Amino acid sequence: MKTHALLVVDDDHSHRTMLMTLLKGWGYDMFEADDGEVAIRMVEERCFDLILMDVRMLKVSGLEALEKIKVINPAIPVIIMTAYSSVETAVSALKTGAYDYLTKPLDFDKLKLTIKRATEHFDLKEENLRLKNSLEDRFDRQNIIGRSPSMVKLLETVAQVAQSEATVLITGESGTGKELIAGATHFNSPRRDAPFIKINCAAITETLLESELFGHEKGSFTGAHKRKEGKFVQANGGSLFLDEVSEMPLSMQVKLLRVLQERELTRVGGEEVLKVDVRVIAATNKSLIDLIARGEFREDLYYRLNVVALTIPPLRERTEDIPLIAQRCLEVFNEKNRKTILGFTPLAMDILIRYPWPGNVRELMNSVERAVVLCQADYLDDKDFQSIRPETPAEQDSDPSTLHLAREMTLEDVEKSVILNTLENTQGNKSETARRLGITRKTLHKKLKLYGKM
Repeated sequence: MKTHALLVVDDDHSHRTMLMTLLKGWGYDMFEADDGEVAIRMVEERCFDLILMDVRMLKVSGLEALEKIKVINPAIPVIIMTAYSSVETAVSALKTGAYDYLTKPLDFDKLKLTIKRATEHFDLKEENLRLKNSLEDRFDRQNIIGRSPSMVKLLETVAQVAQSEATVLITGESGTGKELIAGATHFNSPRRDAPFIKINCAAITETLLESELFGHEKGSFTGAHKRKEGKFVQANGGSLFLDEVSEMPLSMQVKLLRVLQERELTRVGGEEVLKVDVRVIAATNKSLIDLIARGEFREDLYYRLNVVALTIPPLRERTEDIPLIAQRCLEVFNEKNRKTILGFTPLAMDILIRYPWPGNVRELMNSVERAVVLCQADYLDDKDFQSIRPETPAEQDSDPSTLHLAREMTLEDVEKSVILNTLENTQGNKSETARRLGITRKTLHKKLKLYGKM
């Protein structure tokens, strides 16, 4: 596991020494500077994973040093410390590029959590760049974002499958990005310079679907004023993406099967047999096996489509990708809406990571766009995601309908149960536990001492 290099910048010798000892005990590789000027020189000489810096120093202040450090290396997260907390100081620090700011005397639980989040964010950006570079020369991601093991494995499979001529069946929940995977399969294949034609089988009526796929002759039905080439002919030499293939009527499934087997088709109302060279990529958010069991999908067509299966994991199973996707969405929607929002607060990102995302990436994109449009601050905060904010354990415990109380429990027993359950749900973080319960740390310590948990 990587040991993170941290730089503590503080002209208070005793406070700096205390932090050096504390952070070294937490497993970090520690460096120190007694002024912003020294810190700037050190950043020029080497890369740090995080900088913890005081605001007020004699020669060069923390905010001045922050501004110059961000020019040297904008990727280094900087946490500002101040004994003179004010809204102006906080806004100035964040606008200059600080990751976060903390008030002296430091709350060590909050300090530990903030450093952990900042270094994880740094690692995430570094890992994403590494993955991007490792695939850059041989694979076009087609705007697919992902560093989670499941997505890395999927993209490696796509890179391999793309080079073949095999028919591909992509499965996954709605909003997971099946069309992007289909595009990546085509644009990384030898057919990349030929057409990539898409059709949504659920969006077209049965009577028009045959014409859309195979084309029709002039006068073959009412409204057919001229000959029309279908999607198969349009995609000749390239790939045809059949989205929501599970919605295709049985009568059309028979005709599709014939085209896949014979590599030829006839236009509606015509007799000419047309040879086609098309790679078919199909997608569905339903279980075709279940549909086969109900007689709603042909088993022979399933096996013809399912030569190679690609399954996209839902977003809730790859939470490591959420910060990356959210940041990319922010960049896109900033530009689209002429906004300059700088990023997400830690609490906002925590909400995004904990939410189960039933609508997957599509829902995440919509949520970030809505937040960007309505946000009037420099950073997206938890209040910007109220519509998706999951109920916290403390909120659940405060609802009588969710408490399972024994008849013999006293009020003190209930209070103890709520406090200890909340402490467990915050992984022992006393500051967060106190915040969720709406009590002071002093009160929490008193209660835990009473319960024998100190």
